[in-house]
Amino acid sequence: MDLSVPVTDDVKLHFRHRPGTASLPFLLVHGMASSARLWDEVADHLAAAGHAVYAVDLRGHGDSDTPESGYDIPTAVADLVAASAALGLDRVVVAGHSWGGNISVRLTAEHPELVAALALVDGGWLEPAKAFSSWDAFVGALRPASLEGATVRSVSDYFRAIHPDWSPAAIEAAVDTMRVNADGSLSRRMSTEQHMSILHSIWNEPPRPWYAAIDVPTLLMPAIPKGADAKWADRIRSRIRETTADLRHATMREYLDSEHDLHAQHPRRVADDLLDLARGASGR
Repeated sequence: MDLSVPVTDDVKLHFRHRPGTASLPFLLVHGMASSARLWDEVADHLAAAGHAVYAVDLRGHGDSDTPESGYDIPTAVADLVAASAALGLDRVVVAGHSWGGNISVRLTAEHPELVAALALVDGGWLEPAKAFSSWDAFVGALRPASLEGATVRSVSDYFRAIHPDWSPAAIEAAVDTMRVNADGSLSRRMSTEQHMSILHSIWNEPPRPWYAAIDVPTLLMPAIPKGADAKWADRIRSRIRETTADLRHATMREYLDSEHDLHAQHPRRVADDLLDLARGASGR
């Protein structure tokens, strides 16, 4: 079910919604330049277990509106709060992927009445000023790639080659993060300036200052890359534990030999971990 939810006088957010009767609904928040569709297979498993699911397209993403401004973490949080009020949501399990993890951290800290539990899916702990040697290095790593000459077929073939264990639905969802033009070519949904605004917000507003205010069960779900030796994996674990030390109720379930988009690569396992988190939160 598709929902269009007003969050300001001139901006509506799109949600992919699955109904359910379990006590805690899920709010799923995608990462930068992604969309709600990449959560589809996770959402199917959550809904099969009886939970209502609301997967959001943040502004400028998916089928949501693309206003000129508002591409920063505080605005994203405000949008989610307004949407939750419009949808009648008052206690949810929030799962945020990548940049969506940063957004979800601040949402949980600023609006504890709304969030029953928090899941951070390979995100929510990045401190780019520490992880990168400079702003230029950070932008160089995350600047959007050129789509000149790209088509649905060429990008689909590329995604299948680099993600051999993704389902056909996940490949289609990844392609759909871009705008498909009438001639089959692809273009970005956001402008370069809007993309850069998000990067500035990630750089200037790391999530660490918000951890101490979070008092709900929190699940850290880091991806340990394929090919990572023991020392590399230990560095990843140690960095995350050090960064998130102020999270008082955090546990970690790592995903070995995995990619950044865990929800696309391992949807059933991600859903099972989220359901465990919800069961633990339901009794609080």
